[in-house]
Amino acid sequence: MAKIIYTVKRNNTSTSKAFGKFFATAKSTETLNTRQLAEHIAEHGSVYTQDVVFGVLEKFRTCLIEMLLDSKKVKIDGLGTFYCTLQNVKGGADKEEDFNTAEHIAALHIRFLPEQAVEMNISSREFIKRAHFVSLKALNGLKSESEGGSSSGGTDSGDERP
Repeated sequence: MAKIIYTVKRNNTSTSKAFGKFFATAKSTETLNTRQLAEHIAEHGSVYTQDVVFGVLEKFRTCLIEMLLDSKKVKIDGLGTFYCTLQNVKGGADKEEDFNTAEHIAALHIRFLPEQAVEMNISSREFIKRAHFVSLKALNGLKSESEGGSSSGGTDSGDERP
């Protein structure tokens, strides 16, 4: 069964309203690169070999970047939409004619908005319903899942974030 592994940590930021409270943090077991993802996809009984899948994923990556840099959004049905946002330098320009991209734009970000159509919804509220949570402590045998190490369809620490 798929599982979301988490640890529970205390908020030690003294200026936070949630100082001293405990919150879950998701942990990843590994990061798959494009070739590993292609291998995984090919293992699902695909008629395409790993090299073909890798080529398609690599082409997807380069075309996605190309389209984003051409001020286009890219929607992948059933997954979501990739788009760009700008981060401006604090303070900005005093007048529109004084605005200079090299001086006033701090960063260009790639963002992702999960699919929210009813039949393919993977928004946060729907995604969490599919998740099975297992604490890192439970995986390491430090406490059993019945001691709060696992939960389905929700979190152990509430919605508030530090």
